Amino acid sequence: MVALALTASCFLTAAVRQIHLVERTDVPGYPYERIVAKVHFAIDPNNPSNRIIRDIHNVPKNADGLVEFSSDLYVLKPRDPATGNGTILLEVNNRGRKGLLTMFNFAAGSLDPKKEEDFGDGLLLKQGYTIVWVGWQPDVALHEELMRLFTPIAKVNGQTITGPVRAQWIVDTKQTTQSLGDRNTHIGYAAVNPGDPSMKLTVQDHADAPKRIVPRDQWKLNDPSHITMDAGFEPGKIYELIYNAQDPSIVGLGPAAIRDVISFLKYENAGTILLGDQSRYLKRAIGFGTSQSGRFLRTYLYYGFNQDEKNRRVFDGVWSHVAGGGRGSFNHRFAQPSRDGHPFLNMLYPTDIFPFTDDPQTDPATGLTDGLLVKAEAAKVTPKIFYTNGSYEYWGRAASLIHTSIDGKSDIGLSRNSRAYLLSGTQHGPGTFPPRKSGTQHLANPNDYRFIMRGLLTAMNGWLKDGTEPPPSQVPRVEKGQLVAPAAVQFPKLAGVQLPQRMQRAWRADYGPEFLSHGIVTYEPPKLGKAFPTLVPQVNIEGNEISGIRLPELQVPLGTYTGWNLRDAKIGAPTEFFNMVGSFFPLPRTKDERAKNHDPRLSIEERYASREVYLARISEAAKALAASGYILPQDVPALEQRASKQWDSLAATR
Repeated sequence: MVALALTASCFLTAAVRQIHLVERTDVPGYPYERIVAKVHFAIDPNNPSNRIIRDIHNVPKNADGLVEFSSDLYVLKPRDPATGNGTILLEVNNRGRKGLLTMFNFAAGSLDPKKEEDFGDGLLLKQGYTIVWVGWQPDVALHEELMRLFTPIAKVNGQTITGPVRAQWIVDTKQTTQSLGDRNTHIGYAAVNPGDPSMKLTVQDHADAPKRIVPRDQWKLNDPSHITMDAGFEPGKIYELIYNAQDPSIVGLGPAAIRDVISFLKYENAGTILLGDQSRYLKRAIGFGTSQSGRFLRTYLYYGFNQDEKNRRVFDGVWSHVAGGGRGSFNHRFAQPSRDGHPFLNMLYPTDIFPFTDDPQTDPATGLTDGLLVKAEAAKVTPKIFYTNGSYEYWGRAASLIHTSIDGKSDIGLSRNSRAYLLSGTQHGPGTFPPRKSGTQHLANPNDYRFIMRGLLTAMNGWLKDGTEPPPSQVPRVEKGQLVAPAAVQFPKLAGVQLPQRMQRAWRADYGPEFLSHGIVTYEPPKLGKAFPTLVPQVNIEGNEISGIRLPELQVPLGTYTGWNLRDAKIGAPTEFFNMVGSFFPLPRTKDERAKNHDPRLSIEERYASREVYLARISEAAKALAASGYILPQDVPALEQRASKQWDSLAATR
């Protein structure tokens, strides 16, 4: 790589006030350059687009009465802006990490300028996107590869703010020390008094089990953000600490940072050292987010962040991937933005909360009427939207709620600008072959849905650029018997296999009287009302889902692919979900093997007369998906090659 500039800065206008250029290098093999920078913001707390930020008035202002903060910035852009496709593709980074090239370019590694960078097959660069990442999360670990937001601390009349915070964790191996932040890697809020005798640590066996108080003399806070128990935290147990914390970050500045960078790139032609005249060529922007970041985008739209300070549309397209029905803690006091919600991880955080659908519905139990896009529609800044979810999200992330009625008895249409797709037979992240076990009872799901993602990205960009309608939504429907209660799933009886006992539930949860109006969460466990009905996709005799976008390996199967898996007894809680991982159950190879194992599924030899017959059917299925726009025609050979390797592995003698 050739360094073009190491240190420079430019002073701008509007919310983006300064960009400090840290490094600028060529991208090897492509007519692109990589830019690493810091972006500095100053926003007007009285602007209507900023008044939605929780505690914006409780932070110091500069001499102009503006709130200042900063963020990491990373850009991949065409060296000659005229050769780009005119689309900004921003990935809302997941817990500080950049995963866009892994998802769409089949890249194996991450973007790290200190290592050999992996750009995969270069799809995004070949198609001419201007690719952007902005740090938005203030509690990620301090690491040079992770992107962060740097915010002021909220104070009321200059006084320190304190309040209750709930930390929850589950370990897979016995540990004596645990961070109060999420996943033992995030920066937790510091306790006001580590020796406070009123703090309470509880433990329970599963989400529905009673909580037991751990005696105070068995544990301690060895510093304000770490807890220690000399006897060790037991694998597979749910631990929860309620403590009094101080100094909340202004987490709502994260959505504002992303909003203002995209608005700057689209609308402000300042001829900066960062992009030159690139902004003259940037006509549209897509916001893409996976999991936590997909929930971020649903929350971003719900609060009204897609309208900038000058009332302009920010993102023209928004793609929320594997977010299920959730939002999250992205604009609360003492928010913990990394916390999510799964059947056996981060339970009862304010994630799966009403409303779930684009258009307004009324919850008869509470009388609330609301919809995800109410504010965007009122401001006339609604983007085109994709929702993609895998099988796991229906079992583990309450995904059915985005397209069903409140009572779960009927289908609800999406907004006219939205499309939704079930990636059938998939786990939370793309699978890899050969499948393995890693803390799970069953083999992990190897279904690699990235082929669909590449096809849908092309469809999204065509929708924005040319008005070409994308492929129609493909979700399971109640009226067709494709979306059912978990107890109605007709899964085949396989030896040693049981359906999960506890899936993700979305509760009518009371987080305190100020939650809805002021963005304050009472972090004591919420008071629970009745759960919303959550449904899952129905399956066929092989146990494979009958609806959604079904890749060739599901249409022409060598096994059963599920969105759920269970924890291995070695890591505790063997009846509970192994979060975010699906299962794979290979078909019996022969008729005799099928009979021996009492397997109700047809064997491979009964299904396919030969390897050639199997591969011909795979090719036919792949070409049909390409013709419908769900995958790229250029990816058909890769799917055929993948199927060939799977046949050689699974049809051979085991």
